[in-house]
Amino acid sequence: MRLIFAGTPAFSVMALDALVEAGHEIVAVYTQPDRPAGRGQKLSASPVAQRAATLGLPTFKPAKLRGNDAALDEMRALDAECMVVVAYGLILPQAVLDIPRRGCLNIHASLLPRWRGAAPIQRAVLAGDPQTGVTIMQMDAGLDTGPMLLLEALPIPADATSGDIHDALARLGARLIVQALDGIERNALPAQVQPAEGATYASKLTKEEARLDWSLPAAELLRRVHGYNPMPGAWCEWNGERIKLLRAALETGRDTGSSEPGSVLAADERGLSVATSQGVLRIIEMQRPGGRPSSPMAAYGQRPPLDQRLT
Repeated sequence: MRLIFAGTPAFSVMALDALVEAGHEIVAVYTQPDRPAGRGQKLSASPVAQRAATLGLPTFKPAKLRGNDAALDEMRALDAECMVVVAYGLILPQAVLDIPRRGCLNIHASLLPRWRGAAPIQRAVLAGDPQTGVTIMQMDAGLDTGPMLLLEALPIPADATSGDIHDALARLGARLIVQALDGIERNALPAQVQPAEGATYASKLTKEEARLDWSLPAAELLRRVHGYNPMPGAWCEWNGERIKLLRAALETGRDTGSSEPGSVLAADERGLSVATSQGVLRIIEMQRPGGRPSSPMAAYGQRPPLDQRLT
């Protein structure tokens, strides 16, 4: 097919590669404009833009599509059969949805109608969902409300972070979009209307919500540590520093006694044992300001401030 591809972050790159490898003609790639990045805040092209440049694909970076007549005319001139959208970051107005002859397909990282919206992977981990998945959806003017073409589930292991699930879903989405386009070409892929029951909204993540509250049970804190990894990163304060907690596990066989939530009960090569309102959370990987992810013992040179509570 003659395809337009629209995507921006690293999650989208694998799907772009899969479409090229499957022999589809990518007539244009749409992605977000270059943004400041890194400590120097220099303008940086999106991961999709960088990959498109490597592949020699024409790339467009409009700041908006709604009310942008020049961008719409440009898109119409491409004469695309279908548009594949994955984590693009811009709302597609109806005028764009109407341009490709076979419509616009979206690779959505959840089992719709659960977790429509901006952060489906993280919200699934935070909620303790036993599984997530990818839905290939025919886009309409609503927010992830279009009819479903393909859907495949993926279990969420207890020790998986959002980053782990992100990578697995990127691979799954890349495979399913190729399968979906093949079905569309053969007119063998009927669409199913999303059920109204079970719809939830995956709102954007904030740094404020990622601060850990040690008065919560250890099981809830575990989901937060893993759900906010890698972004925005679960965090707390310890010994006057704001630290990120990246990986953790529930610790059995240790009694918190009368220790206040946030108290450090022990530190060894297995991690940092922290009291919560219910149970003990073992911190396996963390990051100090300006440092790299490491074990707690490595981060503090074998001398963590055990007399200080995490707050």
